[in-house]
Amino acid sequence: MAKLILGPLLRYVDETDATIWVETDTSCEVEVLGHRSRTFHVEGHHYAVVCITGLKPAHTYLYTVLLDTQLVWPELDSAFPPSVIRTIDPGQTVRLVFGSCRVTLPHEPPYTLSKDEDERGREVDALYALALRMRREPQANWPHVLLFLGDQIYADEVSPSTGEFIRSRRKPECPPGLEVADFEEYTHLYLDAWGDPVLRWLLSTVSTLMIFDDHDMHDDWNISEAWVATMRSKPWWDERIVGGFMSYWIYQHLGNLSPTDLEEDTQFKRVQKMDDGGEFLRAFALRADREVQGSQWSYCRDFGTTRLVVLDARAGRVVSGGRRQMIDEEEWRWVERQATGDCDHLLIATSVPFLLAPAIHYLEAWNEAVCAGVWGDAAAKQGERLRQAVDLEHWAAFEKSFHRLKELLRAVGAGERGRAPRSIVILSGDVHHAYLAQAAFKPEAAVQSAIYQAVCSPVRNSLDVKERYGFRTAWSKPVELIAQALALTVGIKRPDVRWHLLHDRPWFHNQIASVELSGPKAQFRLEKALPVHASDPRLEVLIDHRLA
Repeated sequence: MAKLILGPLLRYVDETDATIWVETDTSCEVEVLGHRSRTFHVEGHHYAVVCITGLKPAHTYLYTVLLDTQLVWPELDSAFPPSVIRTIDPGQTVRLVFGSCRVTLPHEPPYTLSKDEDERGREVDALYALALRMRREPQANWPHVLLFLGDQIYADEVSPSTGEFIRSRRKPECPPGLEVADFEEYTHLYLDAWGDPVLRWLLSTVSTLMIFDDHDMHDDWNISEAWVATMRSKPWWDERIVGGFMSYWIYQHLGNLSPTDLEEDTQFKRVQKMDDGGEFLRAFALRADREVQGSQWSYCRDFGTTRLVVLDARAGRVVSGGRRQMIDEEEWRWVERQATGDCDHLLIATSVPFLLAPAIHYLEAWNEAVCAGVWGDAAAKQGERLRQAVDLEHWAAFEKSFHRLKELLRAVGAGERGRAPRSIVILSGDVHHAYLAQAAFKPEAAVQSAIYQAVCSPVRNSLDVKERYGFRTAWSKPVELIAQALALTVGIKRPDVRWHLLHDRPWFHNQIASVELSGPKAQFRLEKALPVHASDPRLEVLIDHRLA
């Protein structure tokens, strides 16, 4: 009898369609709500994406999972509510929860302590707290969508269980040590990240969207041409990056696609027909790493009168031949086609923030110029060391791309690309602190939309006291002026968009954010995880701000 290894994960959901993703222990037929799909095989692992069509808008469907006609979900004597598919109602409120940076650790001490109390500590898991709250609340209060903005897994900081798995198959004294080395180890990391019973139930009943960030592969992934050259010279790197792309395509990317997209995806159809798609996916994965143009990970979703455009700000980077672009030309043209007006709200999701603390913005722009040689070769080498040491890798460190996105926001907000949205909100993570900033162009730009940068990070990977102090200081006016003066020495001028916090200071807790969308109205909420009890953490509201 076939068994369910991981899942079910509720992935794509719109008004009439949905997809369910599963991993099983053997080849079988997977059935959900009368819709069936045969598993596909990749190097000893079996997966299926069940496409469910013909649903009614604004309906809730309880579902079960059958493998070869045998019921495997829900599990017997389950303590959790039934798993459901809730189709989108275009005329009603949609709640989108987002966040990034979640290390996989147990939910008891010392892991619930801070890093200052115990070096292993990462405090309380905000996603775990959200799932426990959902068990106590009526369905009407549940989020409709979870958007994971990168670092769902940490290939370079593995979970304790994955660490034991690594020790069982190779010597951790040899590179890459206690880090993920290949596809097989990646599969174990996903099992740890999504296999906890509480999280497993959550993922079975709330639609999830995902995009990767650096730790899905390695810290500072694609920060610069020098970084790429260094990593590719390591004998273990090719196997690591191939395993990363293979597993991302299977575990994260396929679920971002609609049933129609999957039907038209020639690669997915080919893998489904193969006895083992491993060799084919390995070739694809290496090509995706070496040839940026031609593989697209960005995608777009509509929720009633809200449009969400999710940008790949990692794999899509161009850092070769002296060029630095956050997104390659072909994919940027796609972004421009999707990011238009004629919607009430435009959400642009990018794992790395577009608008940072102003001091960090100027520092990153200055550093990019120095690394490009504006102060000579010797300074460029020191600049590269600084760039990698303190992670100067966000939109400001790709200045041409920064201005390109800034101009797109201005044009959409001014009504030059259709009716101006009531709000444009950039959703980001990565920086291990959270904030809500409002941006403004000069009056002559005639921007009608309210524009915000909303950052939520980490879900579970809190900073220590010294790191928090550094980020907090970066938002201060004196430090901003010093950084601005430094940027001027290499010709970096003040951008024609300004931004400021809508609260006193950034937050450094483990936290989860949400955007609630209801026709012309939009509301932002940020909540932190509280260690009321290790087995029953709670969430506390930090800010509840109306966007439009």
